[in-house]
Amino acid sequence: MSTDFLPIVRPDHPAWNKGRIIGQKRPLLPKHVWSIRVRLEMSGNKRDLALFNMAIDIKLRGCDLVCLKVREVFVAGRAKDRASVTQSKTGKPVRFEITETTRQSLERWIMDPEMICSDYLWPSRLHASEHPSTRQYARILRGWVLSIGLEPSGYGTHSMRRTKVAQLYKKTGNLRAVQLLLGHTKMDSTVRYLGVDLDDALAPSEGVDL
Repeated sequence: MSTDFLPIVRPDHPAWNKGRIIGQKRPLLPKHVWSIRVRLEMSGNKRDLALFNMAIDIKLRGCDLVCLKVREVFVAGRAKDRASVTQSKTGKPVRFEITETTRQSLERWIMDPEMICSDYLWPSRLHASEHPSTRQYARILRGWVLSIGLEPSGYGTHSMRRTKVAQLYKKTGNLRAVQLLLGHTKMDSTVRYLGVDLDDALAPSEGVDL
């Protein structure tokens, strides 16, 4: 009997995502932000504190955050209050604010001897590249999350991007503002990104009595 047309039996390998949490990563809560910030301040880690604060404020994708240049956020000896960066994914500029807390940590980091003659805000500690990769950034973030006892599989680089806008939406319900801050071209993308559902939409409506 010919075996040419018999089905191929393959080894039973477990799925790559077995036991892992997949899908949209959670934003950090305010209590998580403060816990991580305090630990970084106490450790004296200027770079990670500035990186953490910037990631929260500027709401950029990891690929855009790691390749920020000093001149984009720092001028005349001080950090800018607001800045603009062209997104690598869309090619469109997005503006962001830099809060006082972040500016202070950023200025301390930029004045550090490790930053002498560096064009990039986060110079790589590896000779092969000028700035960290998104994978290196993800490993740094994993350390932050673990340091406060959170399960790292539930958080990722997009957690940092979503943290501030999640709080903004929770407090104001202003999807348009969130869309602009994230640099989304379509409102549908913002709705999916925040995980907005019908209950979210109904909540502010219930408070309006005509």
